Amino acid sequence: MTTLSLPSNRLAQYWALTKPRVTQLAVFCAVIGMFLATPELPDWRIVVPATIGIWLLAGAAFAVNCLVEKEIDSRMARTARRATAQGEITVPQTLVFSGVIGGMGMWVLYTMVNPLTMWLTFITFVGYAVVYTIILKPATPQNIVIGGLSGAMPPALGWAAVANDVPMQAWLLVLIIFVWTPPHFWALAMYRRDDYARSGLPMLPITHGLEFTRFHIWLYTIALFATTMLPYAVHMSGLIYLVSAIILGLIFLWYAWRIYKHYDDVLARKTFTFSIIYLSLLFAALLVDHYIKL
Repeated sequence: MTTLSLPSNRLAQYWALTKPRVTQLAVFCAVIGMFLATPELPDWRIVVPATIGIWLLAGAAFAVNCLVEKEIDSRMARTARRATAQGEITVPQTLVFSGVIGGMGMWVLYTMVNPLTMWLTFITFVGYAVVYTIILKPATPQNIVIGGLSGAMPPALGWAAVANDVPMQAWLLVLIIFVWTPPHFWALAMYRRDDYARSGLPMLPITHGLEFTRFHIWLYTIALFATTMLPYAVHMSGLIYLVSAIILGLIFLWYAWRIYKHYDDVLARKTFTFSIIYLSLLFAALLVDHYIKL
């Protein structure tokens, strides 16, 4: 029994390095971009390999992130059980794993989708794995703001896969995720502040305090509400999206206002959870609106 369980356990460890829950949300936004890029249903012969390629490169970037931060992860309760943090997967093994799945992703995108998507996805990989993880994250409390662009790119990647172009509409979707990222992440950083204090990373709640962070969550959520109105303003979407964006935005503003005025860790955790639901429903509303115009 032990011999049979080892491969599956090791496979699960490698799978965890790709941060599958985070990857799923990123790939979901990329797929929405694919559907929004054409008035008709996109060709599944593009959608399937594009989804696989983007998923593989995203997973490769997250594996590099786990490798670079293995010592930091070992000091944090949330991440201490990662195989890289415990030394169960070595540096060479992680590099080979990231290189293999990343290389496969690039090959799939180049040969089955188009070179533009491959290069944009590769640039996103470099932006997250190198610029954000290695340079920005340990250097500045604004790391998540500046580095958030790489995490916001999936809709543009999906759009490029189907249209072989990245027009203004795709960049609006990128902008929405870019503005969404700080209040999403800072909510997590606040209720995990003891973890981040042990990590040594200059996260905003540690360097500037809770009150400063709470105020900036409120400001960014206001900016997010305004930003989500842009697809309707430029006639990219219709009433279904507008109503959905207003309702979801008001709920997010309510959470942000409560955090600003009456903070507690339970509320921050709920805000973080809602922020994920918010983005998923917002992009789902874009998709529904795209095919059912009111």
